[in-house]
Amino acid sequence: MDDEIQSGVNNYQHLPDLMTVKEVAKFLRVSPLTIKRWGKKGKLAPIRINSRGDRRYTKEAVLWIIGKAPQSNIPNDNY
Repeated sequence: MDDEIQSGVNNYQHLPDLMTVKEVAKFLRVSPLTIKRWGKKGKLAPIRINSRGDRRYTKEAVLWIIGKAPQSNIPNDNY
């Protein structure tokens, strides 16, 4: 996974379906805190997993942020 992220935003075809905060931050070249803030603002909605509520982000949501995926593919947990 790290090799794919390090190759940058231009190589997005091989991203995993779900990414951690750290992976998304590295891919987008922003801090993990920025990713969490975007989640709170609704810009990049996380999926909460397990009893601790760890965040994961879909590949489609991350690609939408950089303009590579249509918005309609983004799951919205704010029903």
